[in-house]
Amino acid sequence: MKFFLDILLLLPLLIFCSLESFVKLFIPKRRKSVTGEIVLITGAGHGIGRLTAYEFAKLKSKLVLWDINKHGLEETAAKCTGLGAKVHTFVVDCSNREDIYNSAKKVKAEVGDVSILVNNAGVVYTSDLFATQDPQIEKTFEVNVLAHFWTTKAFLPAMMTNNHGHIVTVASAAGHTVVPFLLAYCSSKFAAVGFHRALTDELAALKTTGVKTTCLCPNFINTGFIKNPSTSLGPTLEPEEVVNRLMNGILTEQKMIFVPSSIAFLTILERILPDRFLVALKRKINVRFDAVIGYKTKA
Repeated sequence: MKFFLDILLLLPLLIFCSLESFVKLFIPKRRKSVTGEIVLITGAGHGIGRLTAYEFAKLKSKLVLWDINKHGLEETAAKCTGLGAKVHTFVVDCSNREDIYNSAKKVKAEVGDVSILVNNAGVVYTSDLFATQDPQIEKTFEVNVLAHFWTTKAFLPAMMTNNHGHIVTVASAAGHTVVPFLLAYCSSKFAAVGFHRALTDELAALKTTGVKTTCLCPNFINTGFIKNPSTSLGPTLEPEEVVNRLMNGILTEQKMIFVPSSIAFLTILERILPDRFLVALKRKINVRFDAVIGYKTKA
């Protein structure tokens, strides 16, 4: 009973915070400067990672680019150098913990302390549980979430010492709502969102107010990883649109970014609506893409 009375006492604070949030919708947020910041981006050899590197290059950040694909990495680096940025590249397998730790040591020795970490590297396999091979499931978790632990453990201590830094988690709308035939991917992205939220709270508990966190959760993006995606929520997102939203979120220190914004509303509905209605709603949303179905073969 005391707990519920304590909750009632918080109602005035709830009303005040709600009004404050509403007013802030009409006030442009101040964007911080990242000039001279050392920015490390994983998965920088293509897609979202590459375009994010371009944007930081335009803002005169010092770039540390990681990818397993040397050719793609070099292409990204060449463009960033052309934009006037200082660039350091490292071929890193983000599914390998020791490779991450060893590369992190090289970064600290050769470049300095990373102040903005963008955990972007990811893999996806479009198949049902039975058609997804065991090594594919393991790699999905190694890259999509475990790598976030290793990179953060490597670079966060310096940020905490300086009380200055930013950890960016590139997750997915699939980290909030599930999609059939993306079982391993959805599970790993739920874990990535959980990592972001738990890390945010842990930093607050440790009173490390200068280290910020941001999580990006987009719908399907036109990067070629998922073949022929479609949904009634709207057209497949273009990478440039997603990166614009990501950069704005980082520079204004936004904690959670949904692209499109309607995804945030759907995640709320999924928690409060009856299951039977949700089944009908998901039929209307009608998420589709090419996938391998192995159930009948196994049966």
